Amino acid sequence: MMKATTNMQRIRPMDFLMFIIGAALYAWALVNVNIPNSLAEGGVTGVTLILRALFGINPAYSTIFLNIPLLLFGFRMLGRRALIYTLFGTVSLSFWLWVWQKIPMALALHHDLLISALLAGILGGLGLGLIMRFGGTTGGSDIIARVLEERVSIPMGRTFFALDATVLIASLVYIDIVHMMYTMIASFVFAQMISFTQQGSYSARAFFIFSEHASEISTAIQLQLDRGTSLFHADGGYTQKQQHVVYTVVDPSEVNQVRELVKNIDPKAFITISETQETLGEGFTFEKHRRGFFSKLK
Repeated sequence: MMKATTNMQRIRPMDFLMFIIGAALYAWALVNVNIPNSLAEGGVTGVTLILRALFGINPAYSTIFLNIPLLLFGFRMLGRRALIYTLFGTVSLSFWLWVWQKIPMALALHHDLLISALLAGILGGLGLGLIMRFGGTTGGSDIIARVLEERVSIPMGRTFFALDATVLIASLVYIDIVHMMYTMIASFVFAQMISFTQQGSYSARAFFIFSEHASEISTAIQLQLDRGTSLFHADGGYTQKQQHVVYTVVDPSEVNQVRELVKNIDPKAFITISETQETLGEGFTFEKHRRGFFSKLK
């Protein structure tokens, strides 16, 4: 148990690389999409944009100053490792905000607010989601969202959307209602991208197959699809008969193959299919066993 805890708290160089990439992407979207198209932002980042519009304060600097009390709050709630990661993420974001303002790369969006909103949400959410996927934040509302997820299991995307909406209302001091509504669209896409990035390394399909030919179906799935299966004992609620239930997880592209396979063996089989949020293990996070001709080439 002690060893597992130590590994979980281990600081990995790869995480910092992902923080740098994510912060660069997030900051690029802010500087080259949000600001030129008068789109606001949520959370502390949105506050920095308000300060920029009203007082001309560079977001690269206000990001650091506004995050100091939240970093202290994050330290008390998340501990030493999270503080290091958050501090690094915050500094990275501030650095890239400064860099991209020195190296402008304005896009030819022709002032199309819908495209700008979608692009800002996609790029910003992908960048911040990448940071969070590897255990970091960029400070601000990221800390609040992460604390709520770890303490009370509220999804980060939902927390971000609520906090963003609050700051967006305050942003009416420098943008009009039209730009605020487009910013709401960007915030929604932003939240969905973070949730998408956080979902897991692989989404697959799980099958529960109720059949009197469960063993035959299980063997066929193993031989024809090279997927593992499990057999569960079950009692029929109506018939009170004992039977086996086949459980297997396959790639989305293999769903129709499983359906046809089961149909050929037992047309009366009862099947339920569900999408798995995260799938780890051989065949998904590891390379599948090679079969047939290619296995002989090894």
